[in-house]
Amino acid sequence: MQTIEVAGSTVDFFKFLDGNITVFTFDTSNCQPPEPMVNSMCGLQLLTKSNQRLEMINHKAPMGLFPKIEDDFDYKITKLDDSGKVKVVFTKKENAKNSTDFTQNSCSG
Repeated sequence: MQTIEVAGSTVDFFKFLDGNITVFTFDTSNCQPPEPMVNSMCGLQLLTKSNQRLEMINHKAPMGLFPKIEDDFDYKITKLDDSGKVKVVFTKKENAKNSTDFTQNSCSG
């Protein structure tokens, strides 16, 4: 796993290969709003190819994020153990409209 620089992020991002898939990952489970949203929007900009995914660990599913990105990205939420944390896996849609406004990184909770 390699640490990578992600412009505008407030947490560490990492990159590794899972077979032929490039995986970017970050953990905002100890962050307060708006950091999870800010870091998600930064990380989503890394997804430019179909063989890439972004994995986010957070204290809860970022429900305010999903409507902002739904035209361009798919996501899957998985609950992690008894800690209440979740992992959200994002992939870019094949028919992405490329209409996501990555500056919309504030949230309402």
